[in-house]
Amino acid sequence: MKFEMIVQKDEEKARLDVLVANKMPNLTRSRIKTLIENGEILLDGKKVKSGEKVKAGQKILGIFEDEKPLQAVPEAIDFEIVYEDMDLLVVNKPQGLVVHPCSSTKSGTLVNGLLSRVKDLSGINGVLRPGIVHRLDKNTSGLMVVAKNDLAHSSLSKQIKDKTCKRKYLALLEGNLKDDEGRIETYLSRSKKDRKKIAVSAEGKLAITDYKVIKRFSKNCLVEFSLLTGRTHQIRVHCAFLNHAIVGDDVYGHAEKALQGQLLHSYKLSFVHPRTNKKMNFEIPLPNYFDDYIKKLS
Repeated sequence: MKFEMIVQKDEEKARLDVLVANKMPNLTRSRIKTLIENGEILLDGKKVKSGEKVKAGQKILGIFEDEKPLQAVPEAIDFEIVYEDMDLLVVNKPQGLVVHPCSSTKSGTLVNGLLSRVKDLSGINGVLRPGIVHRLDKNTSGLMVVAKNDLAHSSLSKQIKDKTCKRKYLALLEGNLKDDEGRIETYLSRSKKDRKKIAVSAEGKLAITDYKVIKRFSKNCLVEFSLLTGRTHQIRVHCAFLNHAIVGDDVYGHAEKALQGQLLHSYKLSFVHPRTNKKMNFEIPLPNYFDDYIKKLS
């Protein structure tokens, strides 16, 4: 692909990456940044930073290959199928497993594993996220429901939206919460300092989390969380907001050498079956590394 333009007077002082993004909406911002950093998009024939401020009359030239579209392919991935029927399956996602392919993780995901073990998956979310109704963070373990057809996908998505699909998590926190139970209600949006993080903000989307302390230790507490909304990183951000980050959370708290990530586990899941209208309830124990860490505290 060849892309060429001359900076106009009213475009002066704009960032190079922002200007290219406005002119080339088919390219993502991350893709544009990579192209600039690789010298595949030049300003007056020179390699510059993506945030370079442009001047009127300068020439922007890009010559690069079209990015091949991502497509999930079947792979042998280790995960447990807790329940399966003709419409859906419930899986126990292990810590460290990304749910679906993305620009940074093109293979080795739960979706790749599903494609190798399940004949049919719903197509509502496209070729990269077949069957995926809701997600868990890479280092969050536990129960997820996956749709095999569009009927199941639509029903389960509506239940999540209507808050009739119930999800409960267990997490070990740094320090001890003051109250035995309570509700955290904030607005969440992308952090202005770090776009990979979510922050409590006066703007953004409403996020509501209920919590109940299950057990207290000298320097930690085991807490059950119930999601009333499903925002990205919601529980992790809310815990950090209370100044009691989840143990092992290297993004919103502190890394723990003995752990691969945060001690956050989706241990209960309930919903109404899309075809039979029967209430489905699932519960799984803590993974061994989580349970072993707690035993050491005791």
